Amino acid sequence: MAHRIVILGGGTGGTLTANRLRKAYPAGEAQITVVDENDQHVYQPGLLFVPFGLTHPEDIVRPRGRQLHRGIDYVHGAIDRVDLEADAVHLVDGTELAYDLLVVATGARLLPDETEGLTGPGWMRDVFTFYDLPGAAALEGRLAGFDGGRVVVNVVDMPIKCPVAPLEFCFLADWYFHERGMRDDVELVYATPLDGAFTKPTASAQLSGMLADKGSAPSSTPARSTARATGSSPTTSARCPSTWPWSCPCTAGRPTSAARRGWATSSTSCPPTRRRSSRRRSPTCS
Repeated sequence: MAHRIVILGGGTGGTLTANRLRKAYPAGEAQITVVDENDQHVYQPGLLFVPFGLTHPEDIVRPRGRQLHRGIDYVHGAIDRVDLEADAVHLVDGTELAYDLLVVATGARLLPDETEGLTGPGWMRDVFTFYDLPGAAALEGRLAGFDGGRVVVNVVDMPIKCPVAPLEFCFLADWYFHERGMRDDVELVYATPLDGAFTKPTASAQLSGMLADKGSAPSSTPARSTARATGSSPTTSARCPSTWPWSCPCTAGRPTSAARRGWATSSTSCPPTRRRSSRRRSPTCS
């Protein structure tokens, strides 16, 4: 009898696990099922390029089932609970999935509410994040109408998903404003709780120099910073007034029944998808 493998979550962790297991074991040896309540698979590395018009939301979203290899069952449904004694997953619609092996890969969720004032009246108007699709798309519209001022790229706290992404945003913003012929009208500030641009000393020294060359040297802040509804991004020891800040909010594991019962969750980005050619070319961020 084939081993029954149930994978909770269809993001990077769940998708790569399912596809690699399918490649490793023939159908007669393993029955693989992936469960996710959201059928929209977002290629998360592509979110970085949406604010600058280098890709578009429709280019980086596709049904989750299309990411899975043949021979993998995909169930679109919400998880109610995991019965560890009976080795079964119960879905909200009453479906029961028995398993011999359970993989919990439910990913992470953004927690902007954890930062005081971040989701105030300025949220999604003058304060944005590109770590989700609505935020990236709204930021594209705001950037298109931006005519100058101070832009604060604010890393709220560590750890975050893809720690290099805020730096890449700074480099792309520098290019973007140059392309629009308005770089001299924009002050870029990179605010971070770290004592340098990155987590590793060698990379931090190199990247700090690159930021300085582009006129956006990092501003080190204490471990926790807040952004008020007025659109400024102060820290506990200094204020960074801004025309509008971009913020990287805190993240946490998704609250599934399995997680509450002590199962670990994963925080990952999405597997690659093929994108259509963009209308504009961006420079290398290295």
